[in-house]
Amino acid sequence: MDLQARKEYFIQEFLRLQNEEIISQFESLLKISRKKAKEQELQPMSIEQFHGEIEQSMDDSRNGRKIELNDLLNNIKEWR
Repeated sequence: MDLQARKEYFIQEFLRLQNEEIISQFESLLKISRKKAKEQELQPMSIEQFHGEIEQSMDDSRNGRKIELNDLLNNIKEWR
């Protein structure tokens, strides 16, 4: 059975569930699995990349490409 067929079968079986506790367990498992997958995708930054990021930040600051903290916080409030 290929991946697409397995997903479709799983969805059909999931939709038949009537037990809220089992659904909650699936939700928890999905959340944990996604978190683990995301953590595995993270790669440490090389020292060269790190220094490049610092240099880019310093250049942005010297050339006025920045935002004040209060402005940033106000912008973030608008995201919600």
